[in-house]
Amino acid sequence: MVHKSIIQDEKAAIGLPIRMVVLTIIGMIGFAVIVSAIVNAPTAPRPMYATSNVTSITLSGEFGNSGPIEITISNFDGDPIGGCNVVLRDPSGTVASGGLTDSSGQVQMQLMNISLPTGKREGYITIKAMADGYLEHNDEHFVKVIRG
Repeated sequence: MVHKSIIQDEKAAIGLPIRMVVLTIIGMIGFAVIVSAIVNAPTAPRPMYATSNVTSITLSGEFGNSGPIEITISNFDGDPIGGCNVVLRDPSGTVASGGLTDSSGQVQMQLMNISLPTGKREGYITIKAMADGYLEHNDEHFVKVIRG
């Protein structure tokens, strides 16, 4: 078998330019598909946070009212989240209240006839906040409740 140099053998170069063009086009199509998939991917839900104007409530007897609790829901940057569903539950889990935040991310709620679980001297009001495009926010220790 005689070995020939590719440079000297013109048969090896025939069809090479068209193959390079075809492979380049296929590569560009593949690249465009990958970029399109990345651009059109759904965004991940963002976290949100809840704060209130009170940190603790003292009950004088077995039952009591919370008084108005002003709740603010905001995102990681501190921007308010309007239209957020907010649910509060008392420490015993028997009383709940719900509301919807306004455009400034605030809602005012009140829990009536709060009670603590039997034998407990303290517990916590829990909060659950839900809004489109955000992770659900749950805080099992939102506001402390103490039997006075």
